[in-house]
Amino acid sequence: MARVKVATCQFPVSADVGANCRWIVRQMRLAAQGGATVAHFPEGALSGYAGVDFPSFADFDWDSLRRSSLYLHRVAGELGIWLVVGSAHRLGTGHKPHNSVYVVDPRGEIVDRYDKRFCSGDTTGESGDLARYSPGDHPCVWEIDGIRCGALICYDYRFPELYREYKRAGVELMFHSFHAANASAERVAAIGDLIGPHLKKSNEAATFTYPGITMPASMTAAAAFNHVWISCTNSSAPQSLWPAFSVRADGITTGRLRRNVPGVLITEVDTEADLYDSTAAWRDHAFEGTLHSGNLVNDPRSADRTSL
Repeated sequence: MARVKVATCQFPVSADVGANCRWIVRQMRLAAQGGATVAHFPEGALSGYAGVDFPSFADFDWDSLRRSSLYLHRVAGELGIWLVVGSAHRLGTGHKPHNSVYVVDPRGEIVDRYDKRFCSGDTTGESGDLARYSPGDHPCVWEIDGIRCGALICYDYRFPELYREYKRAGVELMFHSFHAANASAERVAAIGDLIGPHLKKSNEAATFTYPGITMPASMTAAAAFNHVWISCTNSSAPQSLWPAFSVRADGITTGRLRRNVPGVLITEVDTEADLYDSTAAWRDHAFEGTLHSGNLVNDPRSADRTSL
């Protein structure tokens, strides 16, 4: 049987590393009590998210972050649970840190780290994430109880090539950590105005914002197109633009938390379940560059595209 229980966790991520750490430990314990195999947390869950929760890494307390990280690893070992947690990874002098997810095994040891590859911002590197973080350069694949897992972070969702890369690597369960939260009510309203208030009725979402509309929709599509399960966690700091949720490999949402409210969503992932997959017969063909199904015909009327 290829089954694991995933705890998709959300809490109000902040600039206070100590408070974040206490939230993570509390929810790790709840996850373990619920029989979860792995506890999954948002982008920047331990460190906070630079540019949103705090302005920059100037005068950031890296020693405190390290102590809190080691404590979380010990707790994972005590509970015998996997931990997938967002944080910042310090680099050498003169380099911005990575925006990372650490993968910690039930012994409390780091088995890998994913660094956000597509950091938001323009090509100048002076806006968005790129003003505060260095992008990563690698996928991250590991196994939990025989199930191949992968990790992505927030803005990576805009690049479906990353999901295809993981699917080629045999990944069946994705941990996608987001931080689309800690936005003022005024900011949320301004984004809605930018979209166009007349379109609100046509875009049902947790919030009428770009992340509120496109992030959940993209996760549904990514799951269905690639036939992978996805744990989608987010900060619950008000205003959170959407609540954490879990998607089955056929694109069906299996559970959702409440927006702006801390919580732990436990989902049993069964990668051997007989789920609908309309693209199964042709997905590998597409991977190989054959962008059609069936056999092509050699017919002049097929080649002539300007006549009836």
